[in-house]
Amino acid sequence: MKKAPLFVLAVCLLFVDCTRVPFTGRKQLKLLPSGMLVSMGADNYRQFLATHQVVRGTPDADMIQRVGKRISESTMRLLNQIGQKKLAQEFKWEFNLIRDNVANAWCMPGGKVVFYTGILPITQDENGVAVVMGHEIAHAVARHGNERMSQALAQVVGLVALDVALREKPEETRNLFLAAYGVGTTVGIMLPFSRKHESEGDEIGLYLMAAAGYDPREAPKFWERMKRMSSGSVPEFLSTHPSHQTRINDLNQKYMPRALKYYAQSQTRP
Repeated sequence: MKKAPLFVLAVCLLFVDCTRVPFTGRKQLKLLPSGMLVSMGADNYRQFLATHQVVRGTPDADMIQRVGKRISESTMRLLNQIGQKKLAQEFKWEFNLIRDNVANAWCMPGGKVVFYTGILPITQDENGVAVVMGHEIAHAVARHGNERMSQALAQVVGLVALDVALREKPEETRNLFLAAYGVGTTVGIMLPFSRKHESEGDEIGLYLMAAAGYDPREAPKFWERMKRMSSGSVPEFLSTHPSHQTRINDLNQKYMPRALKYYAQSQTRP
């Protein structure tokens, strides 16, 4: 029994797609075809919107659309500049605000974004929304969901192709998909990897918002507000996210110099 994980890993490596994460250069292993995940994202996004209250035509809803448009445009521009044209072509952007008192947002593959009204008191303004928007889009750009679902699919459903899993275990596979992309995620088998993904999302998201003309120095302020509102949060080693202070330190010390260069460039763009 102890040899099973090594056997699974060995078999996985026969089919794996080895790439590097844009902007950070980290090597990643993707077991699942991006096209199928994009299709699943579109289908599940439509189902989600049909069963939740979408806010339209309000100042907040308009702000979500406006910020999404600016950051998605900067994302496409940067991806093309760094030779990621194929990845850029995967995105067909949509942005929606959902009336729900949940402090959360997420982005499915293909650029399908949801914000909940519950996070708006923390974002406070357009710059704060840009921090969260950049972070969630960064997860999609880095294909974190593919990595997370690849591992979960192998452990929970078994080492089978995605189309086989959808056919033979549709409900389990759909639940894994939603969890991998932050729609109802819980602490579980992805715990050792999600802090890495969150930190990478912070970094890439900072660059995307800065390139869109939003001041990246607003990002640590957002996490300061989150820190004040989460005084009873669990210790970092038990959490699926970095501690708020870790995020603040990394944003200020590791990522800010490069982000400020993107921001300066955005100020000279017509």
